[in-house]
Amino acid sequence: MRKASIPNLCIQTEWSRWQEYELLDSGKRKKLERFGSYIISRSEPKAWWATRLGDKEWKRVVADYDEMQGWTLYKAAPSEWRVRFDKLVFLLKFTENSKHVGVFPEQSPHWEWIRQKTKLVSRRPLTLLNLFGYTGTASLVAAGAGFSVTHVDASRSALSWAKKNQELSRLGNAPIRWILDDALAFVKREARRGHTYDAILLDPPSFGRGPQKEIWKSEKSVMDLLSTCREVLSDNPLFIVVTMYALDASPFSIRNILSDMMEGKEGNIEVGELVLCQSHADVVLPRSLFGRWESKEIRGKK
Repeated sequence: MRKASIPNLCIQTEWSRWQEYELLDSGKRKKLERFGSYIISRSEPKAWWATRLGDKEWKRVVADYDEMQGWTLYKAAPSEWRVRFDKLVFLLKFTENSKHVGVFPEQSPHWEWIRQKTKLVSRRPLTLLNLFGYTGTASLVAAGAGFSVTHVDASRSALSWAKKNQELSRLGNAPIRWILDDALAFVKREARRGHTYDAILLDPPSFGRGPQKEIWKSEKSVMDLLSTCREVLSDNPLFIVVTMYALDASPFSIRNILSDMMEGKEGNIEVGELVLCQSHADVVLPRSLFGRWESKEIRGKK
């Protein structure tokens, strides 16, 4: 039996402490949220329990998303608005084909983790690959921390949105490449070109299509992607961050695939769930699984 090359494992739960976001209530397969100064409600299949707040609080929303009807926008709903993460500015808006508004608040612990770990790196040029990068929040955090970033997403509208966030955050001169492409196809080309990266972020959807109608299914495609990502790692990689929203997976699944990917590389794996803690109630809303591999260079430094 092959021994795992990375024995350390820490099951860890993280939650958002981002002040621009608040989970006000959840239950009955819905969630009530504040983004900046606006309150919205959205469908949430993981919120099986009862709500804690009354109807009066739920009626304060400026917009509501229902899986069957889509968005219902009320009089006070803005066409778009902005939130901040320290010096960064992210544009939020309602779109016809999605319940998402441009940012995943449960991922803010990843942003802070990237910043803190980058501070521990010996001074040298750093490169980061962000796959399925959406509207660029993590890419902008990484660029602000000192990385040259390659951001890949299959959605033209998401890339335009990300570039707008770059402009709003006054990072127009930051070294970011915005790439419209299928993630796996892009990484395979990068491997053939001999291009490498010191860090990789992956936030794959459970199901999706690339710009050429390529089909992505996490359970079938993620191992091929991670294997190819191994080929584009630099000689001294710093970290890998994987976030997955698949309902039927486990943190141990991510631990195992990261262990396979990083076999022979000295480092540490921690896995767990990203969650949102509800305001004024002992309720935790699970959002996604995550796994992080980090090198010895940044492990345990203060």
